Amino acid sequence: MRIAREGWPFIGAFWALEACFVLLGFSTAAWLWLPVAIWVVAFFRDPVREGPRGDQLVIAPADGLVVSVRTIDEPDFHGREVQRVSIFMNVFNVHVNRYPVSGTIAYRKYTPGAFVNAAAEKASLENEQSSVGITTTRGKVLVRQIAGLVARRIITDHDEGTAVRQGERMGLIRFGSRVDVFLPSGAVVKVAEGERTTAGVSVIAEWA
Repeated sequence: MRIAREGWPFIGAFWALEACFVLLGFSTAAWLWLPVAIWVVAFFRDPVREGPRGDQLVIAPADGLVVSVRTIDEPDFHGREVQRVSIFMNVFNVHVNRYPVSGTIAYRKYTPGAFVNAAAEKASLENEQSSVGITTTRGKVLVRQIAGLVARRIITDHDEGTAVRQGERMGLIRFGSRVDVFLPSGAVVKVAEGERTTAGVSVIAEWA
């Protein structure tokens, strides 16, 4: 199983504590901590993802549950009303995020903030977040990584001016979070609230 590079310090610390419990003879603590140590390995898994590709498609940037599909004003990158698809990742989902389209990063902004439940609507306004705007041959796409209730760091891999590929790793959010995708009217959303997505595999929209 491939592991995200950011996970190794956490995995090492969790398993070092497990080893201490075993060596000190704290058998009850060792058994109670073991599922947590296994979970932290699973949390940072980074599976290879193959799926449909093409400039006519918009692919899910995150594993999780579609919690919102709505029309909303997005003033920072699009400068107008767009469609927003919100995907909530719980602590058992893969948390490596992937680019939904190929193009060039034309906008990037980090905003510090609170850590309320990422599934809540107000999280898009109040929580720590990192926004990446991509220009493509079809139009603009904005991807926003939003920290969750227990998330404490958003990692975004690339800077403005970088050419990125659909399905390529975009970054990672630690321990529960959400990813929003903002699409112009030229894209037709193909998912609905309550559906589950797989990063780099599920088609969430198609360009008209």
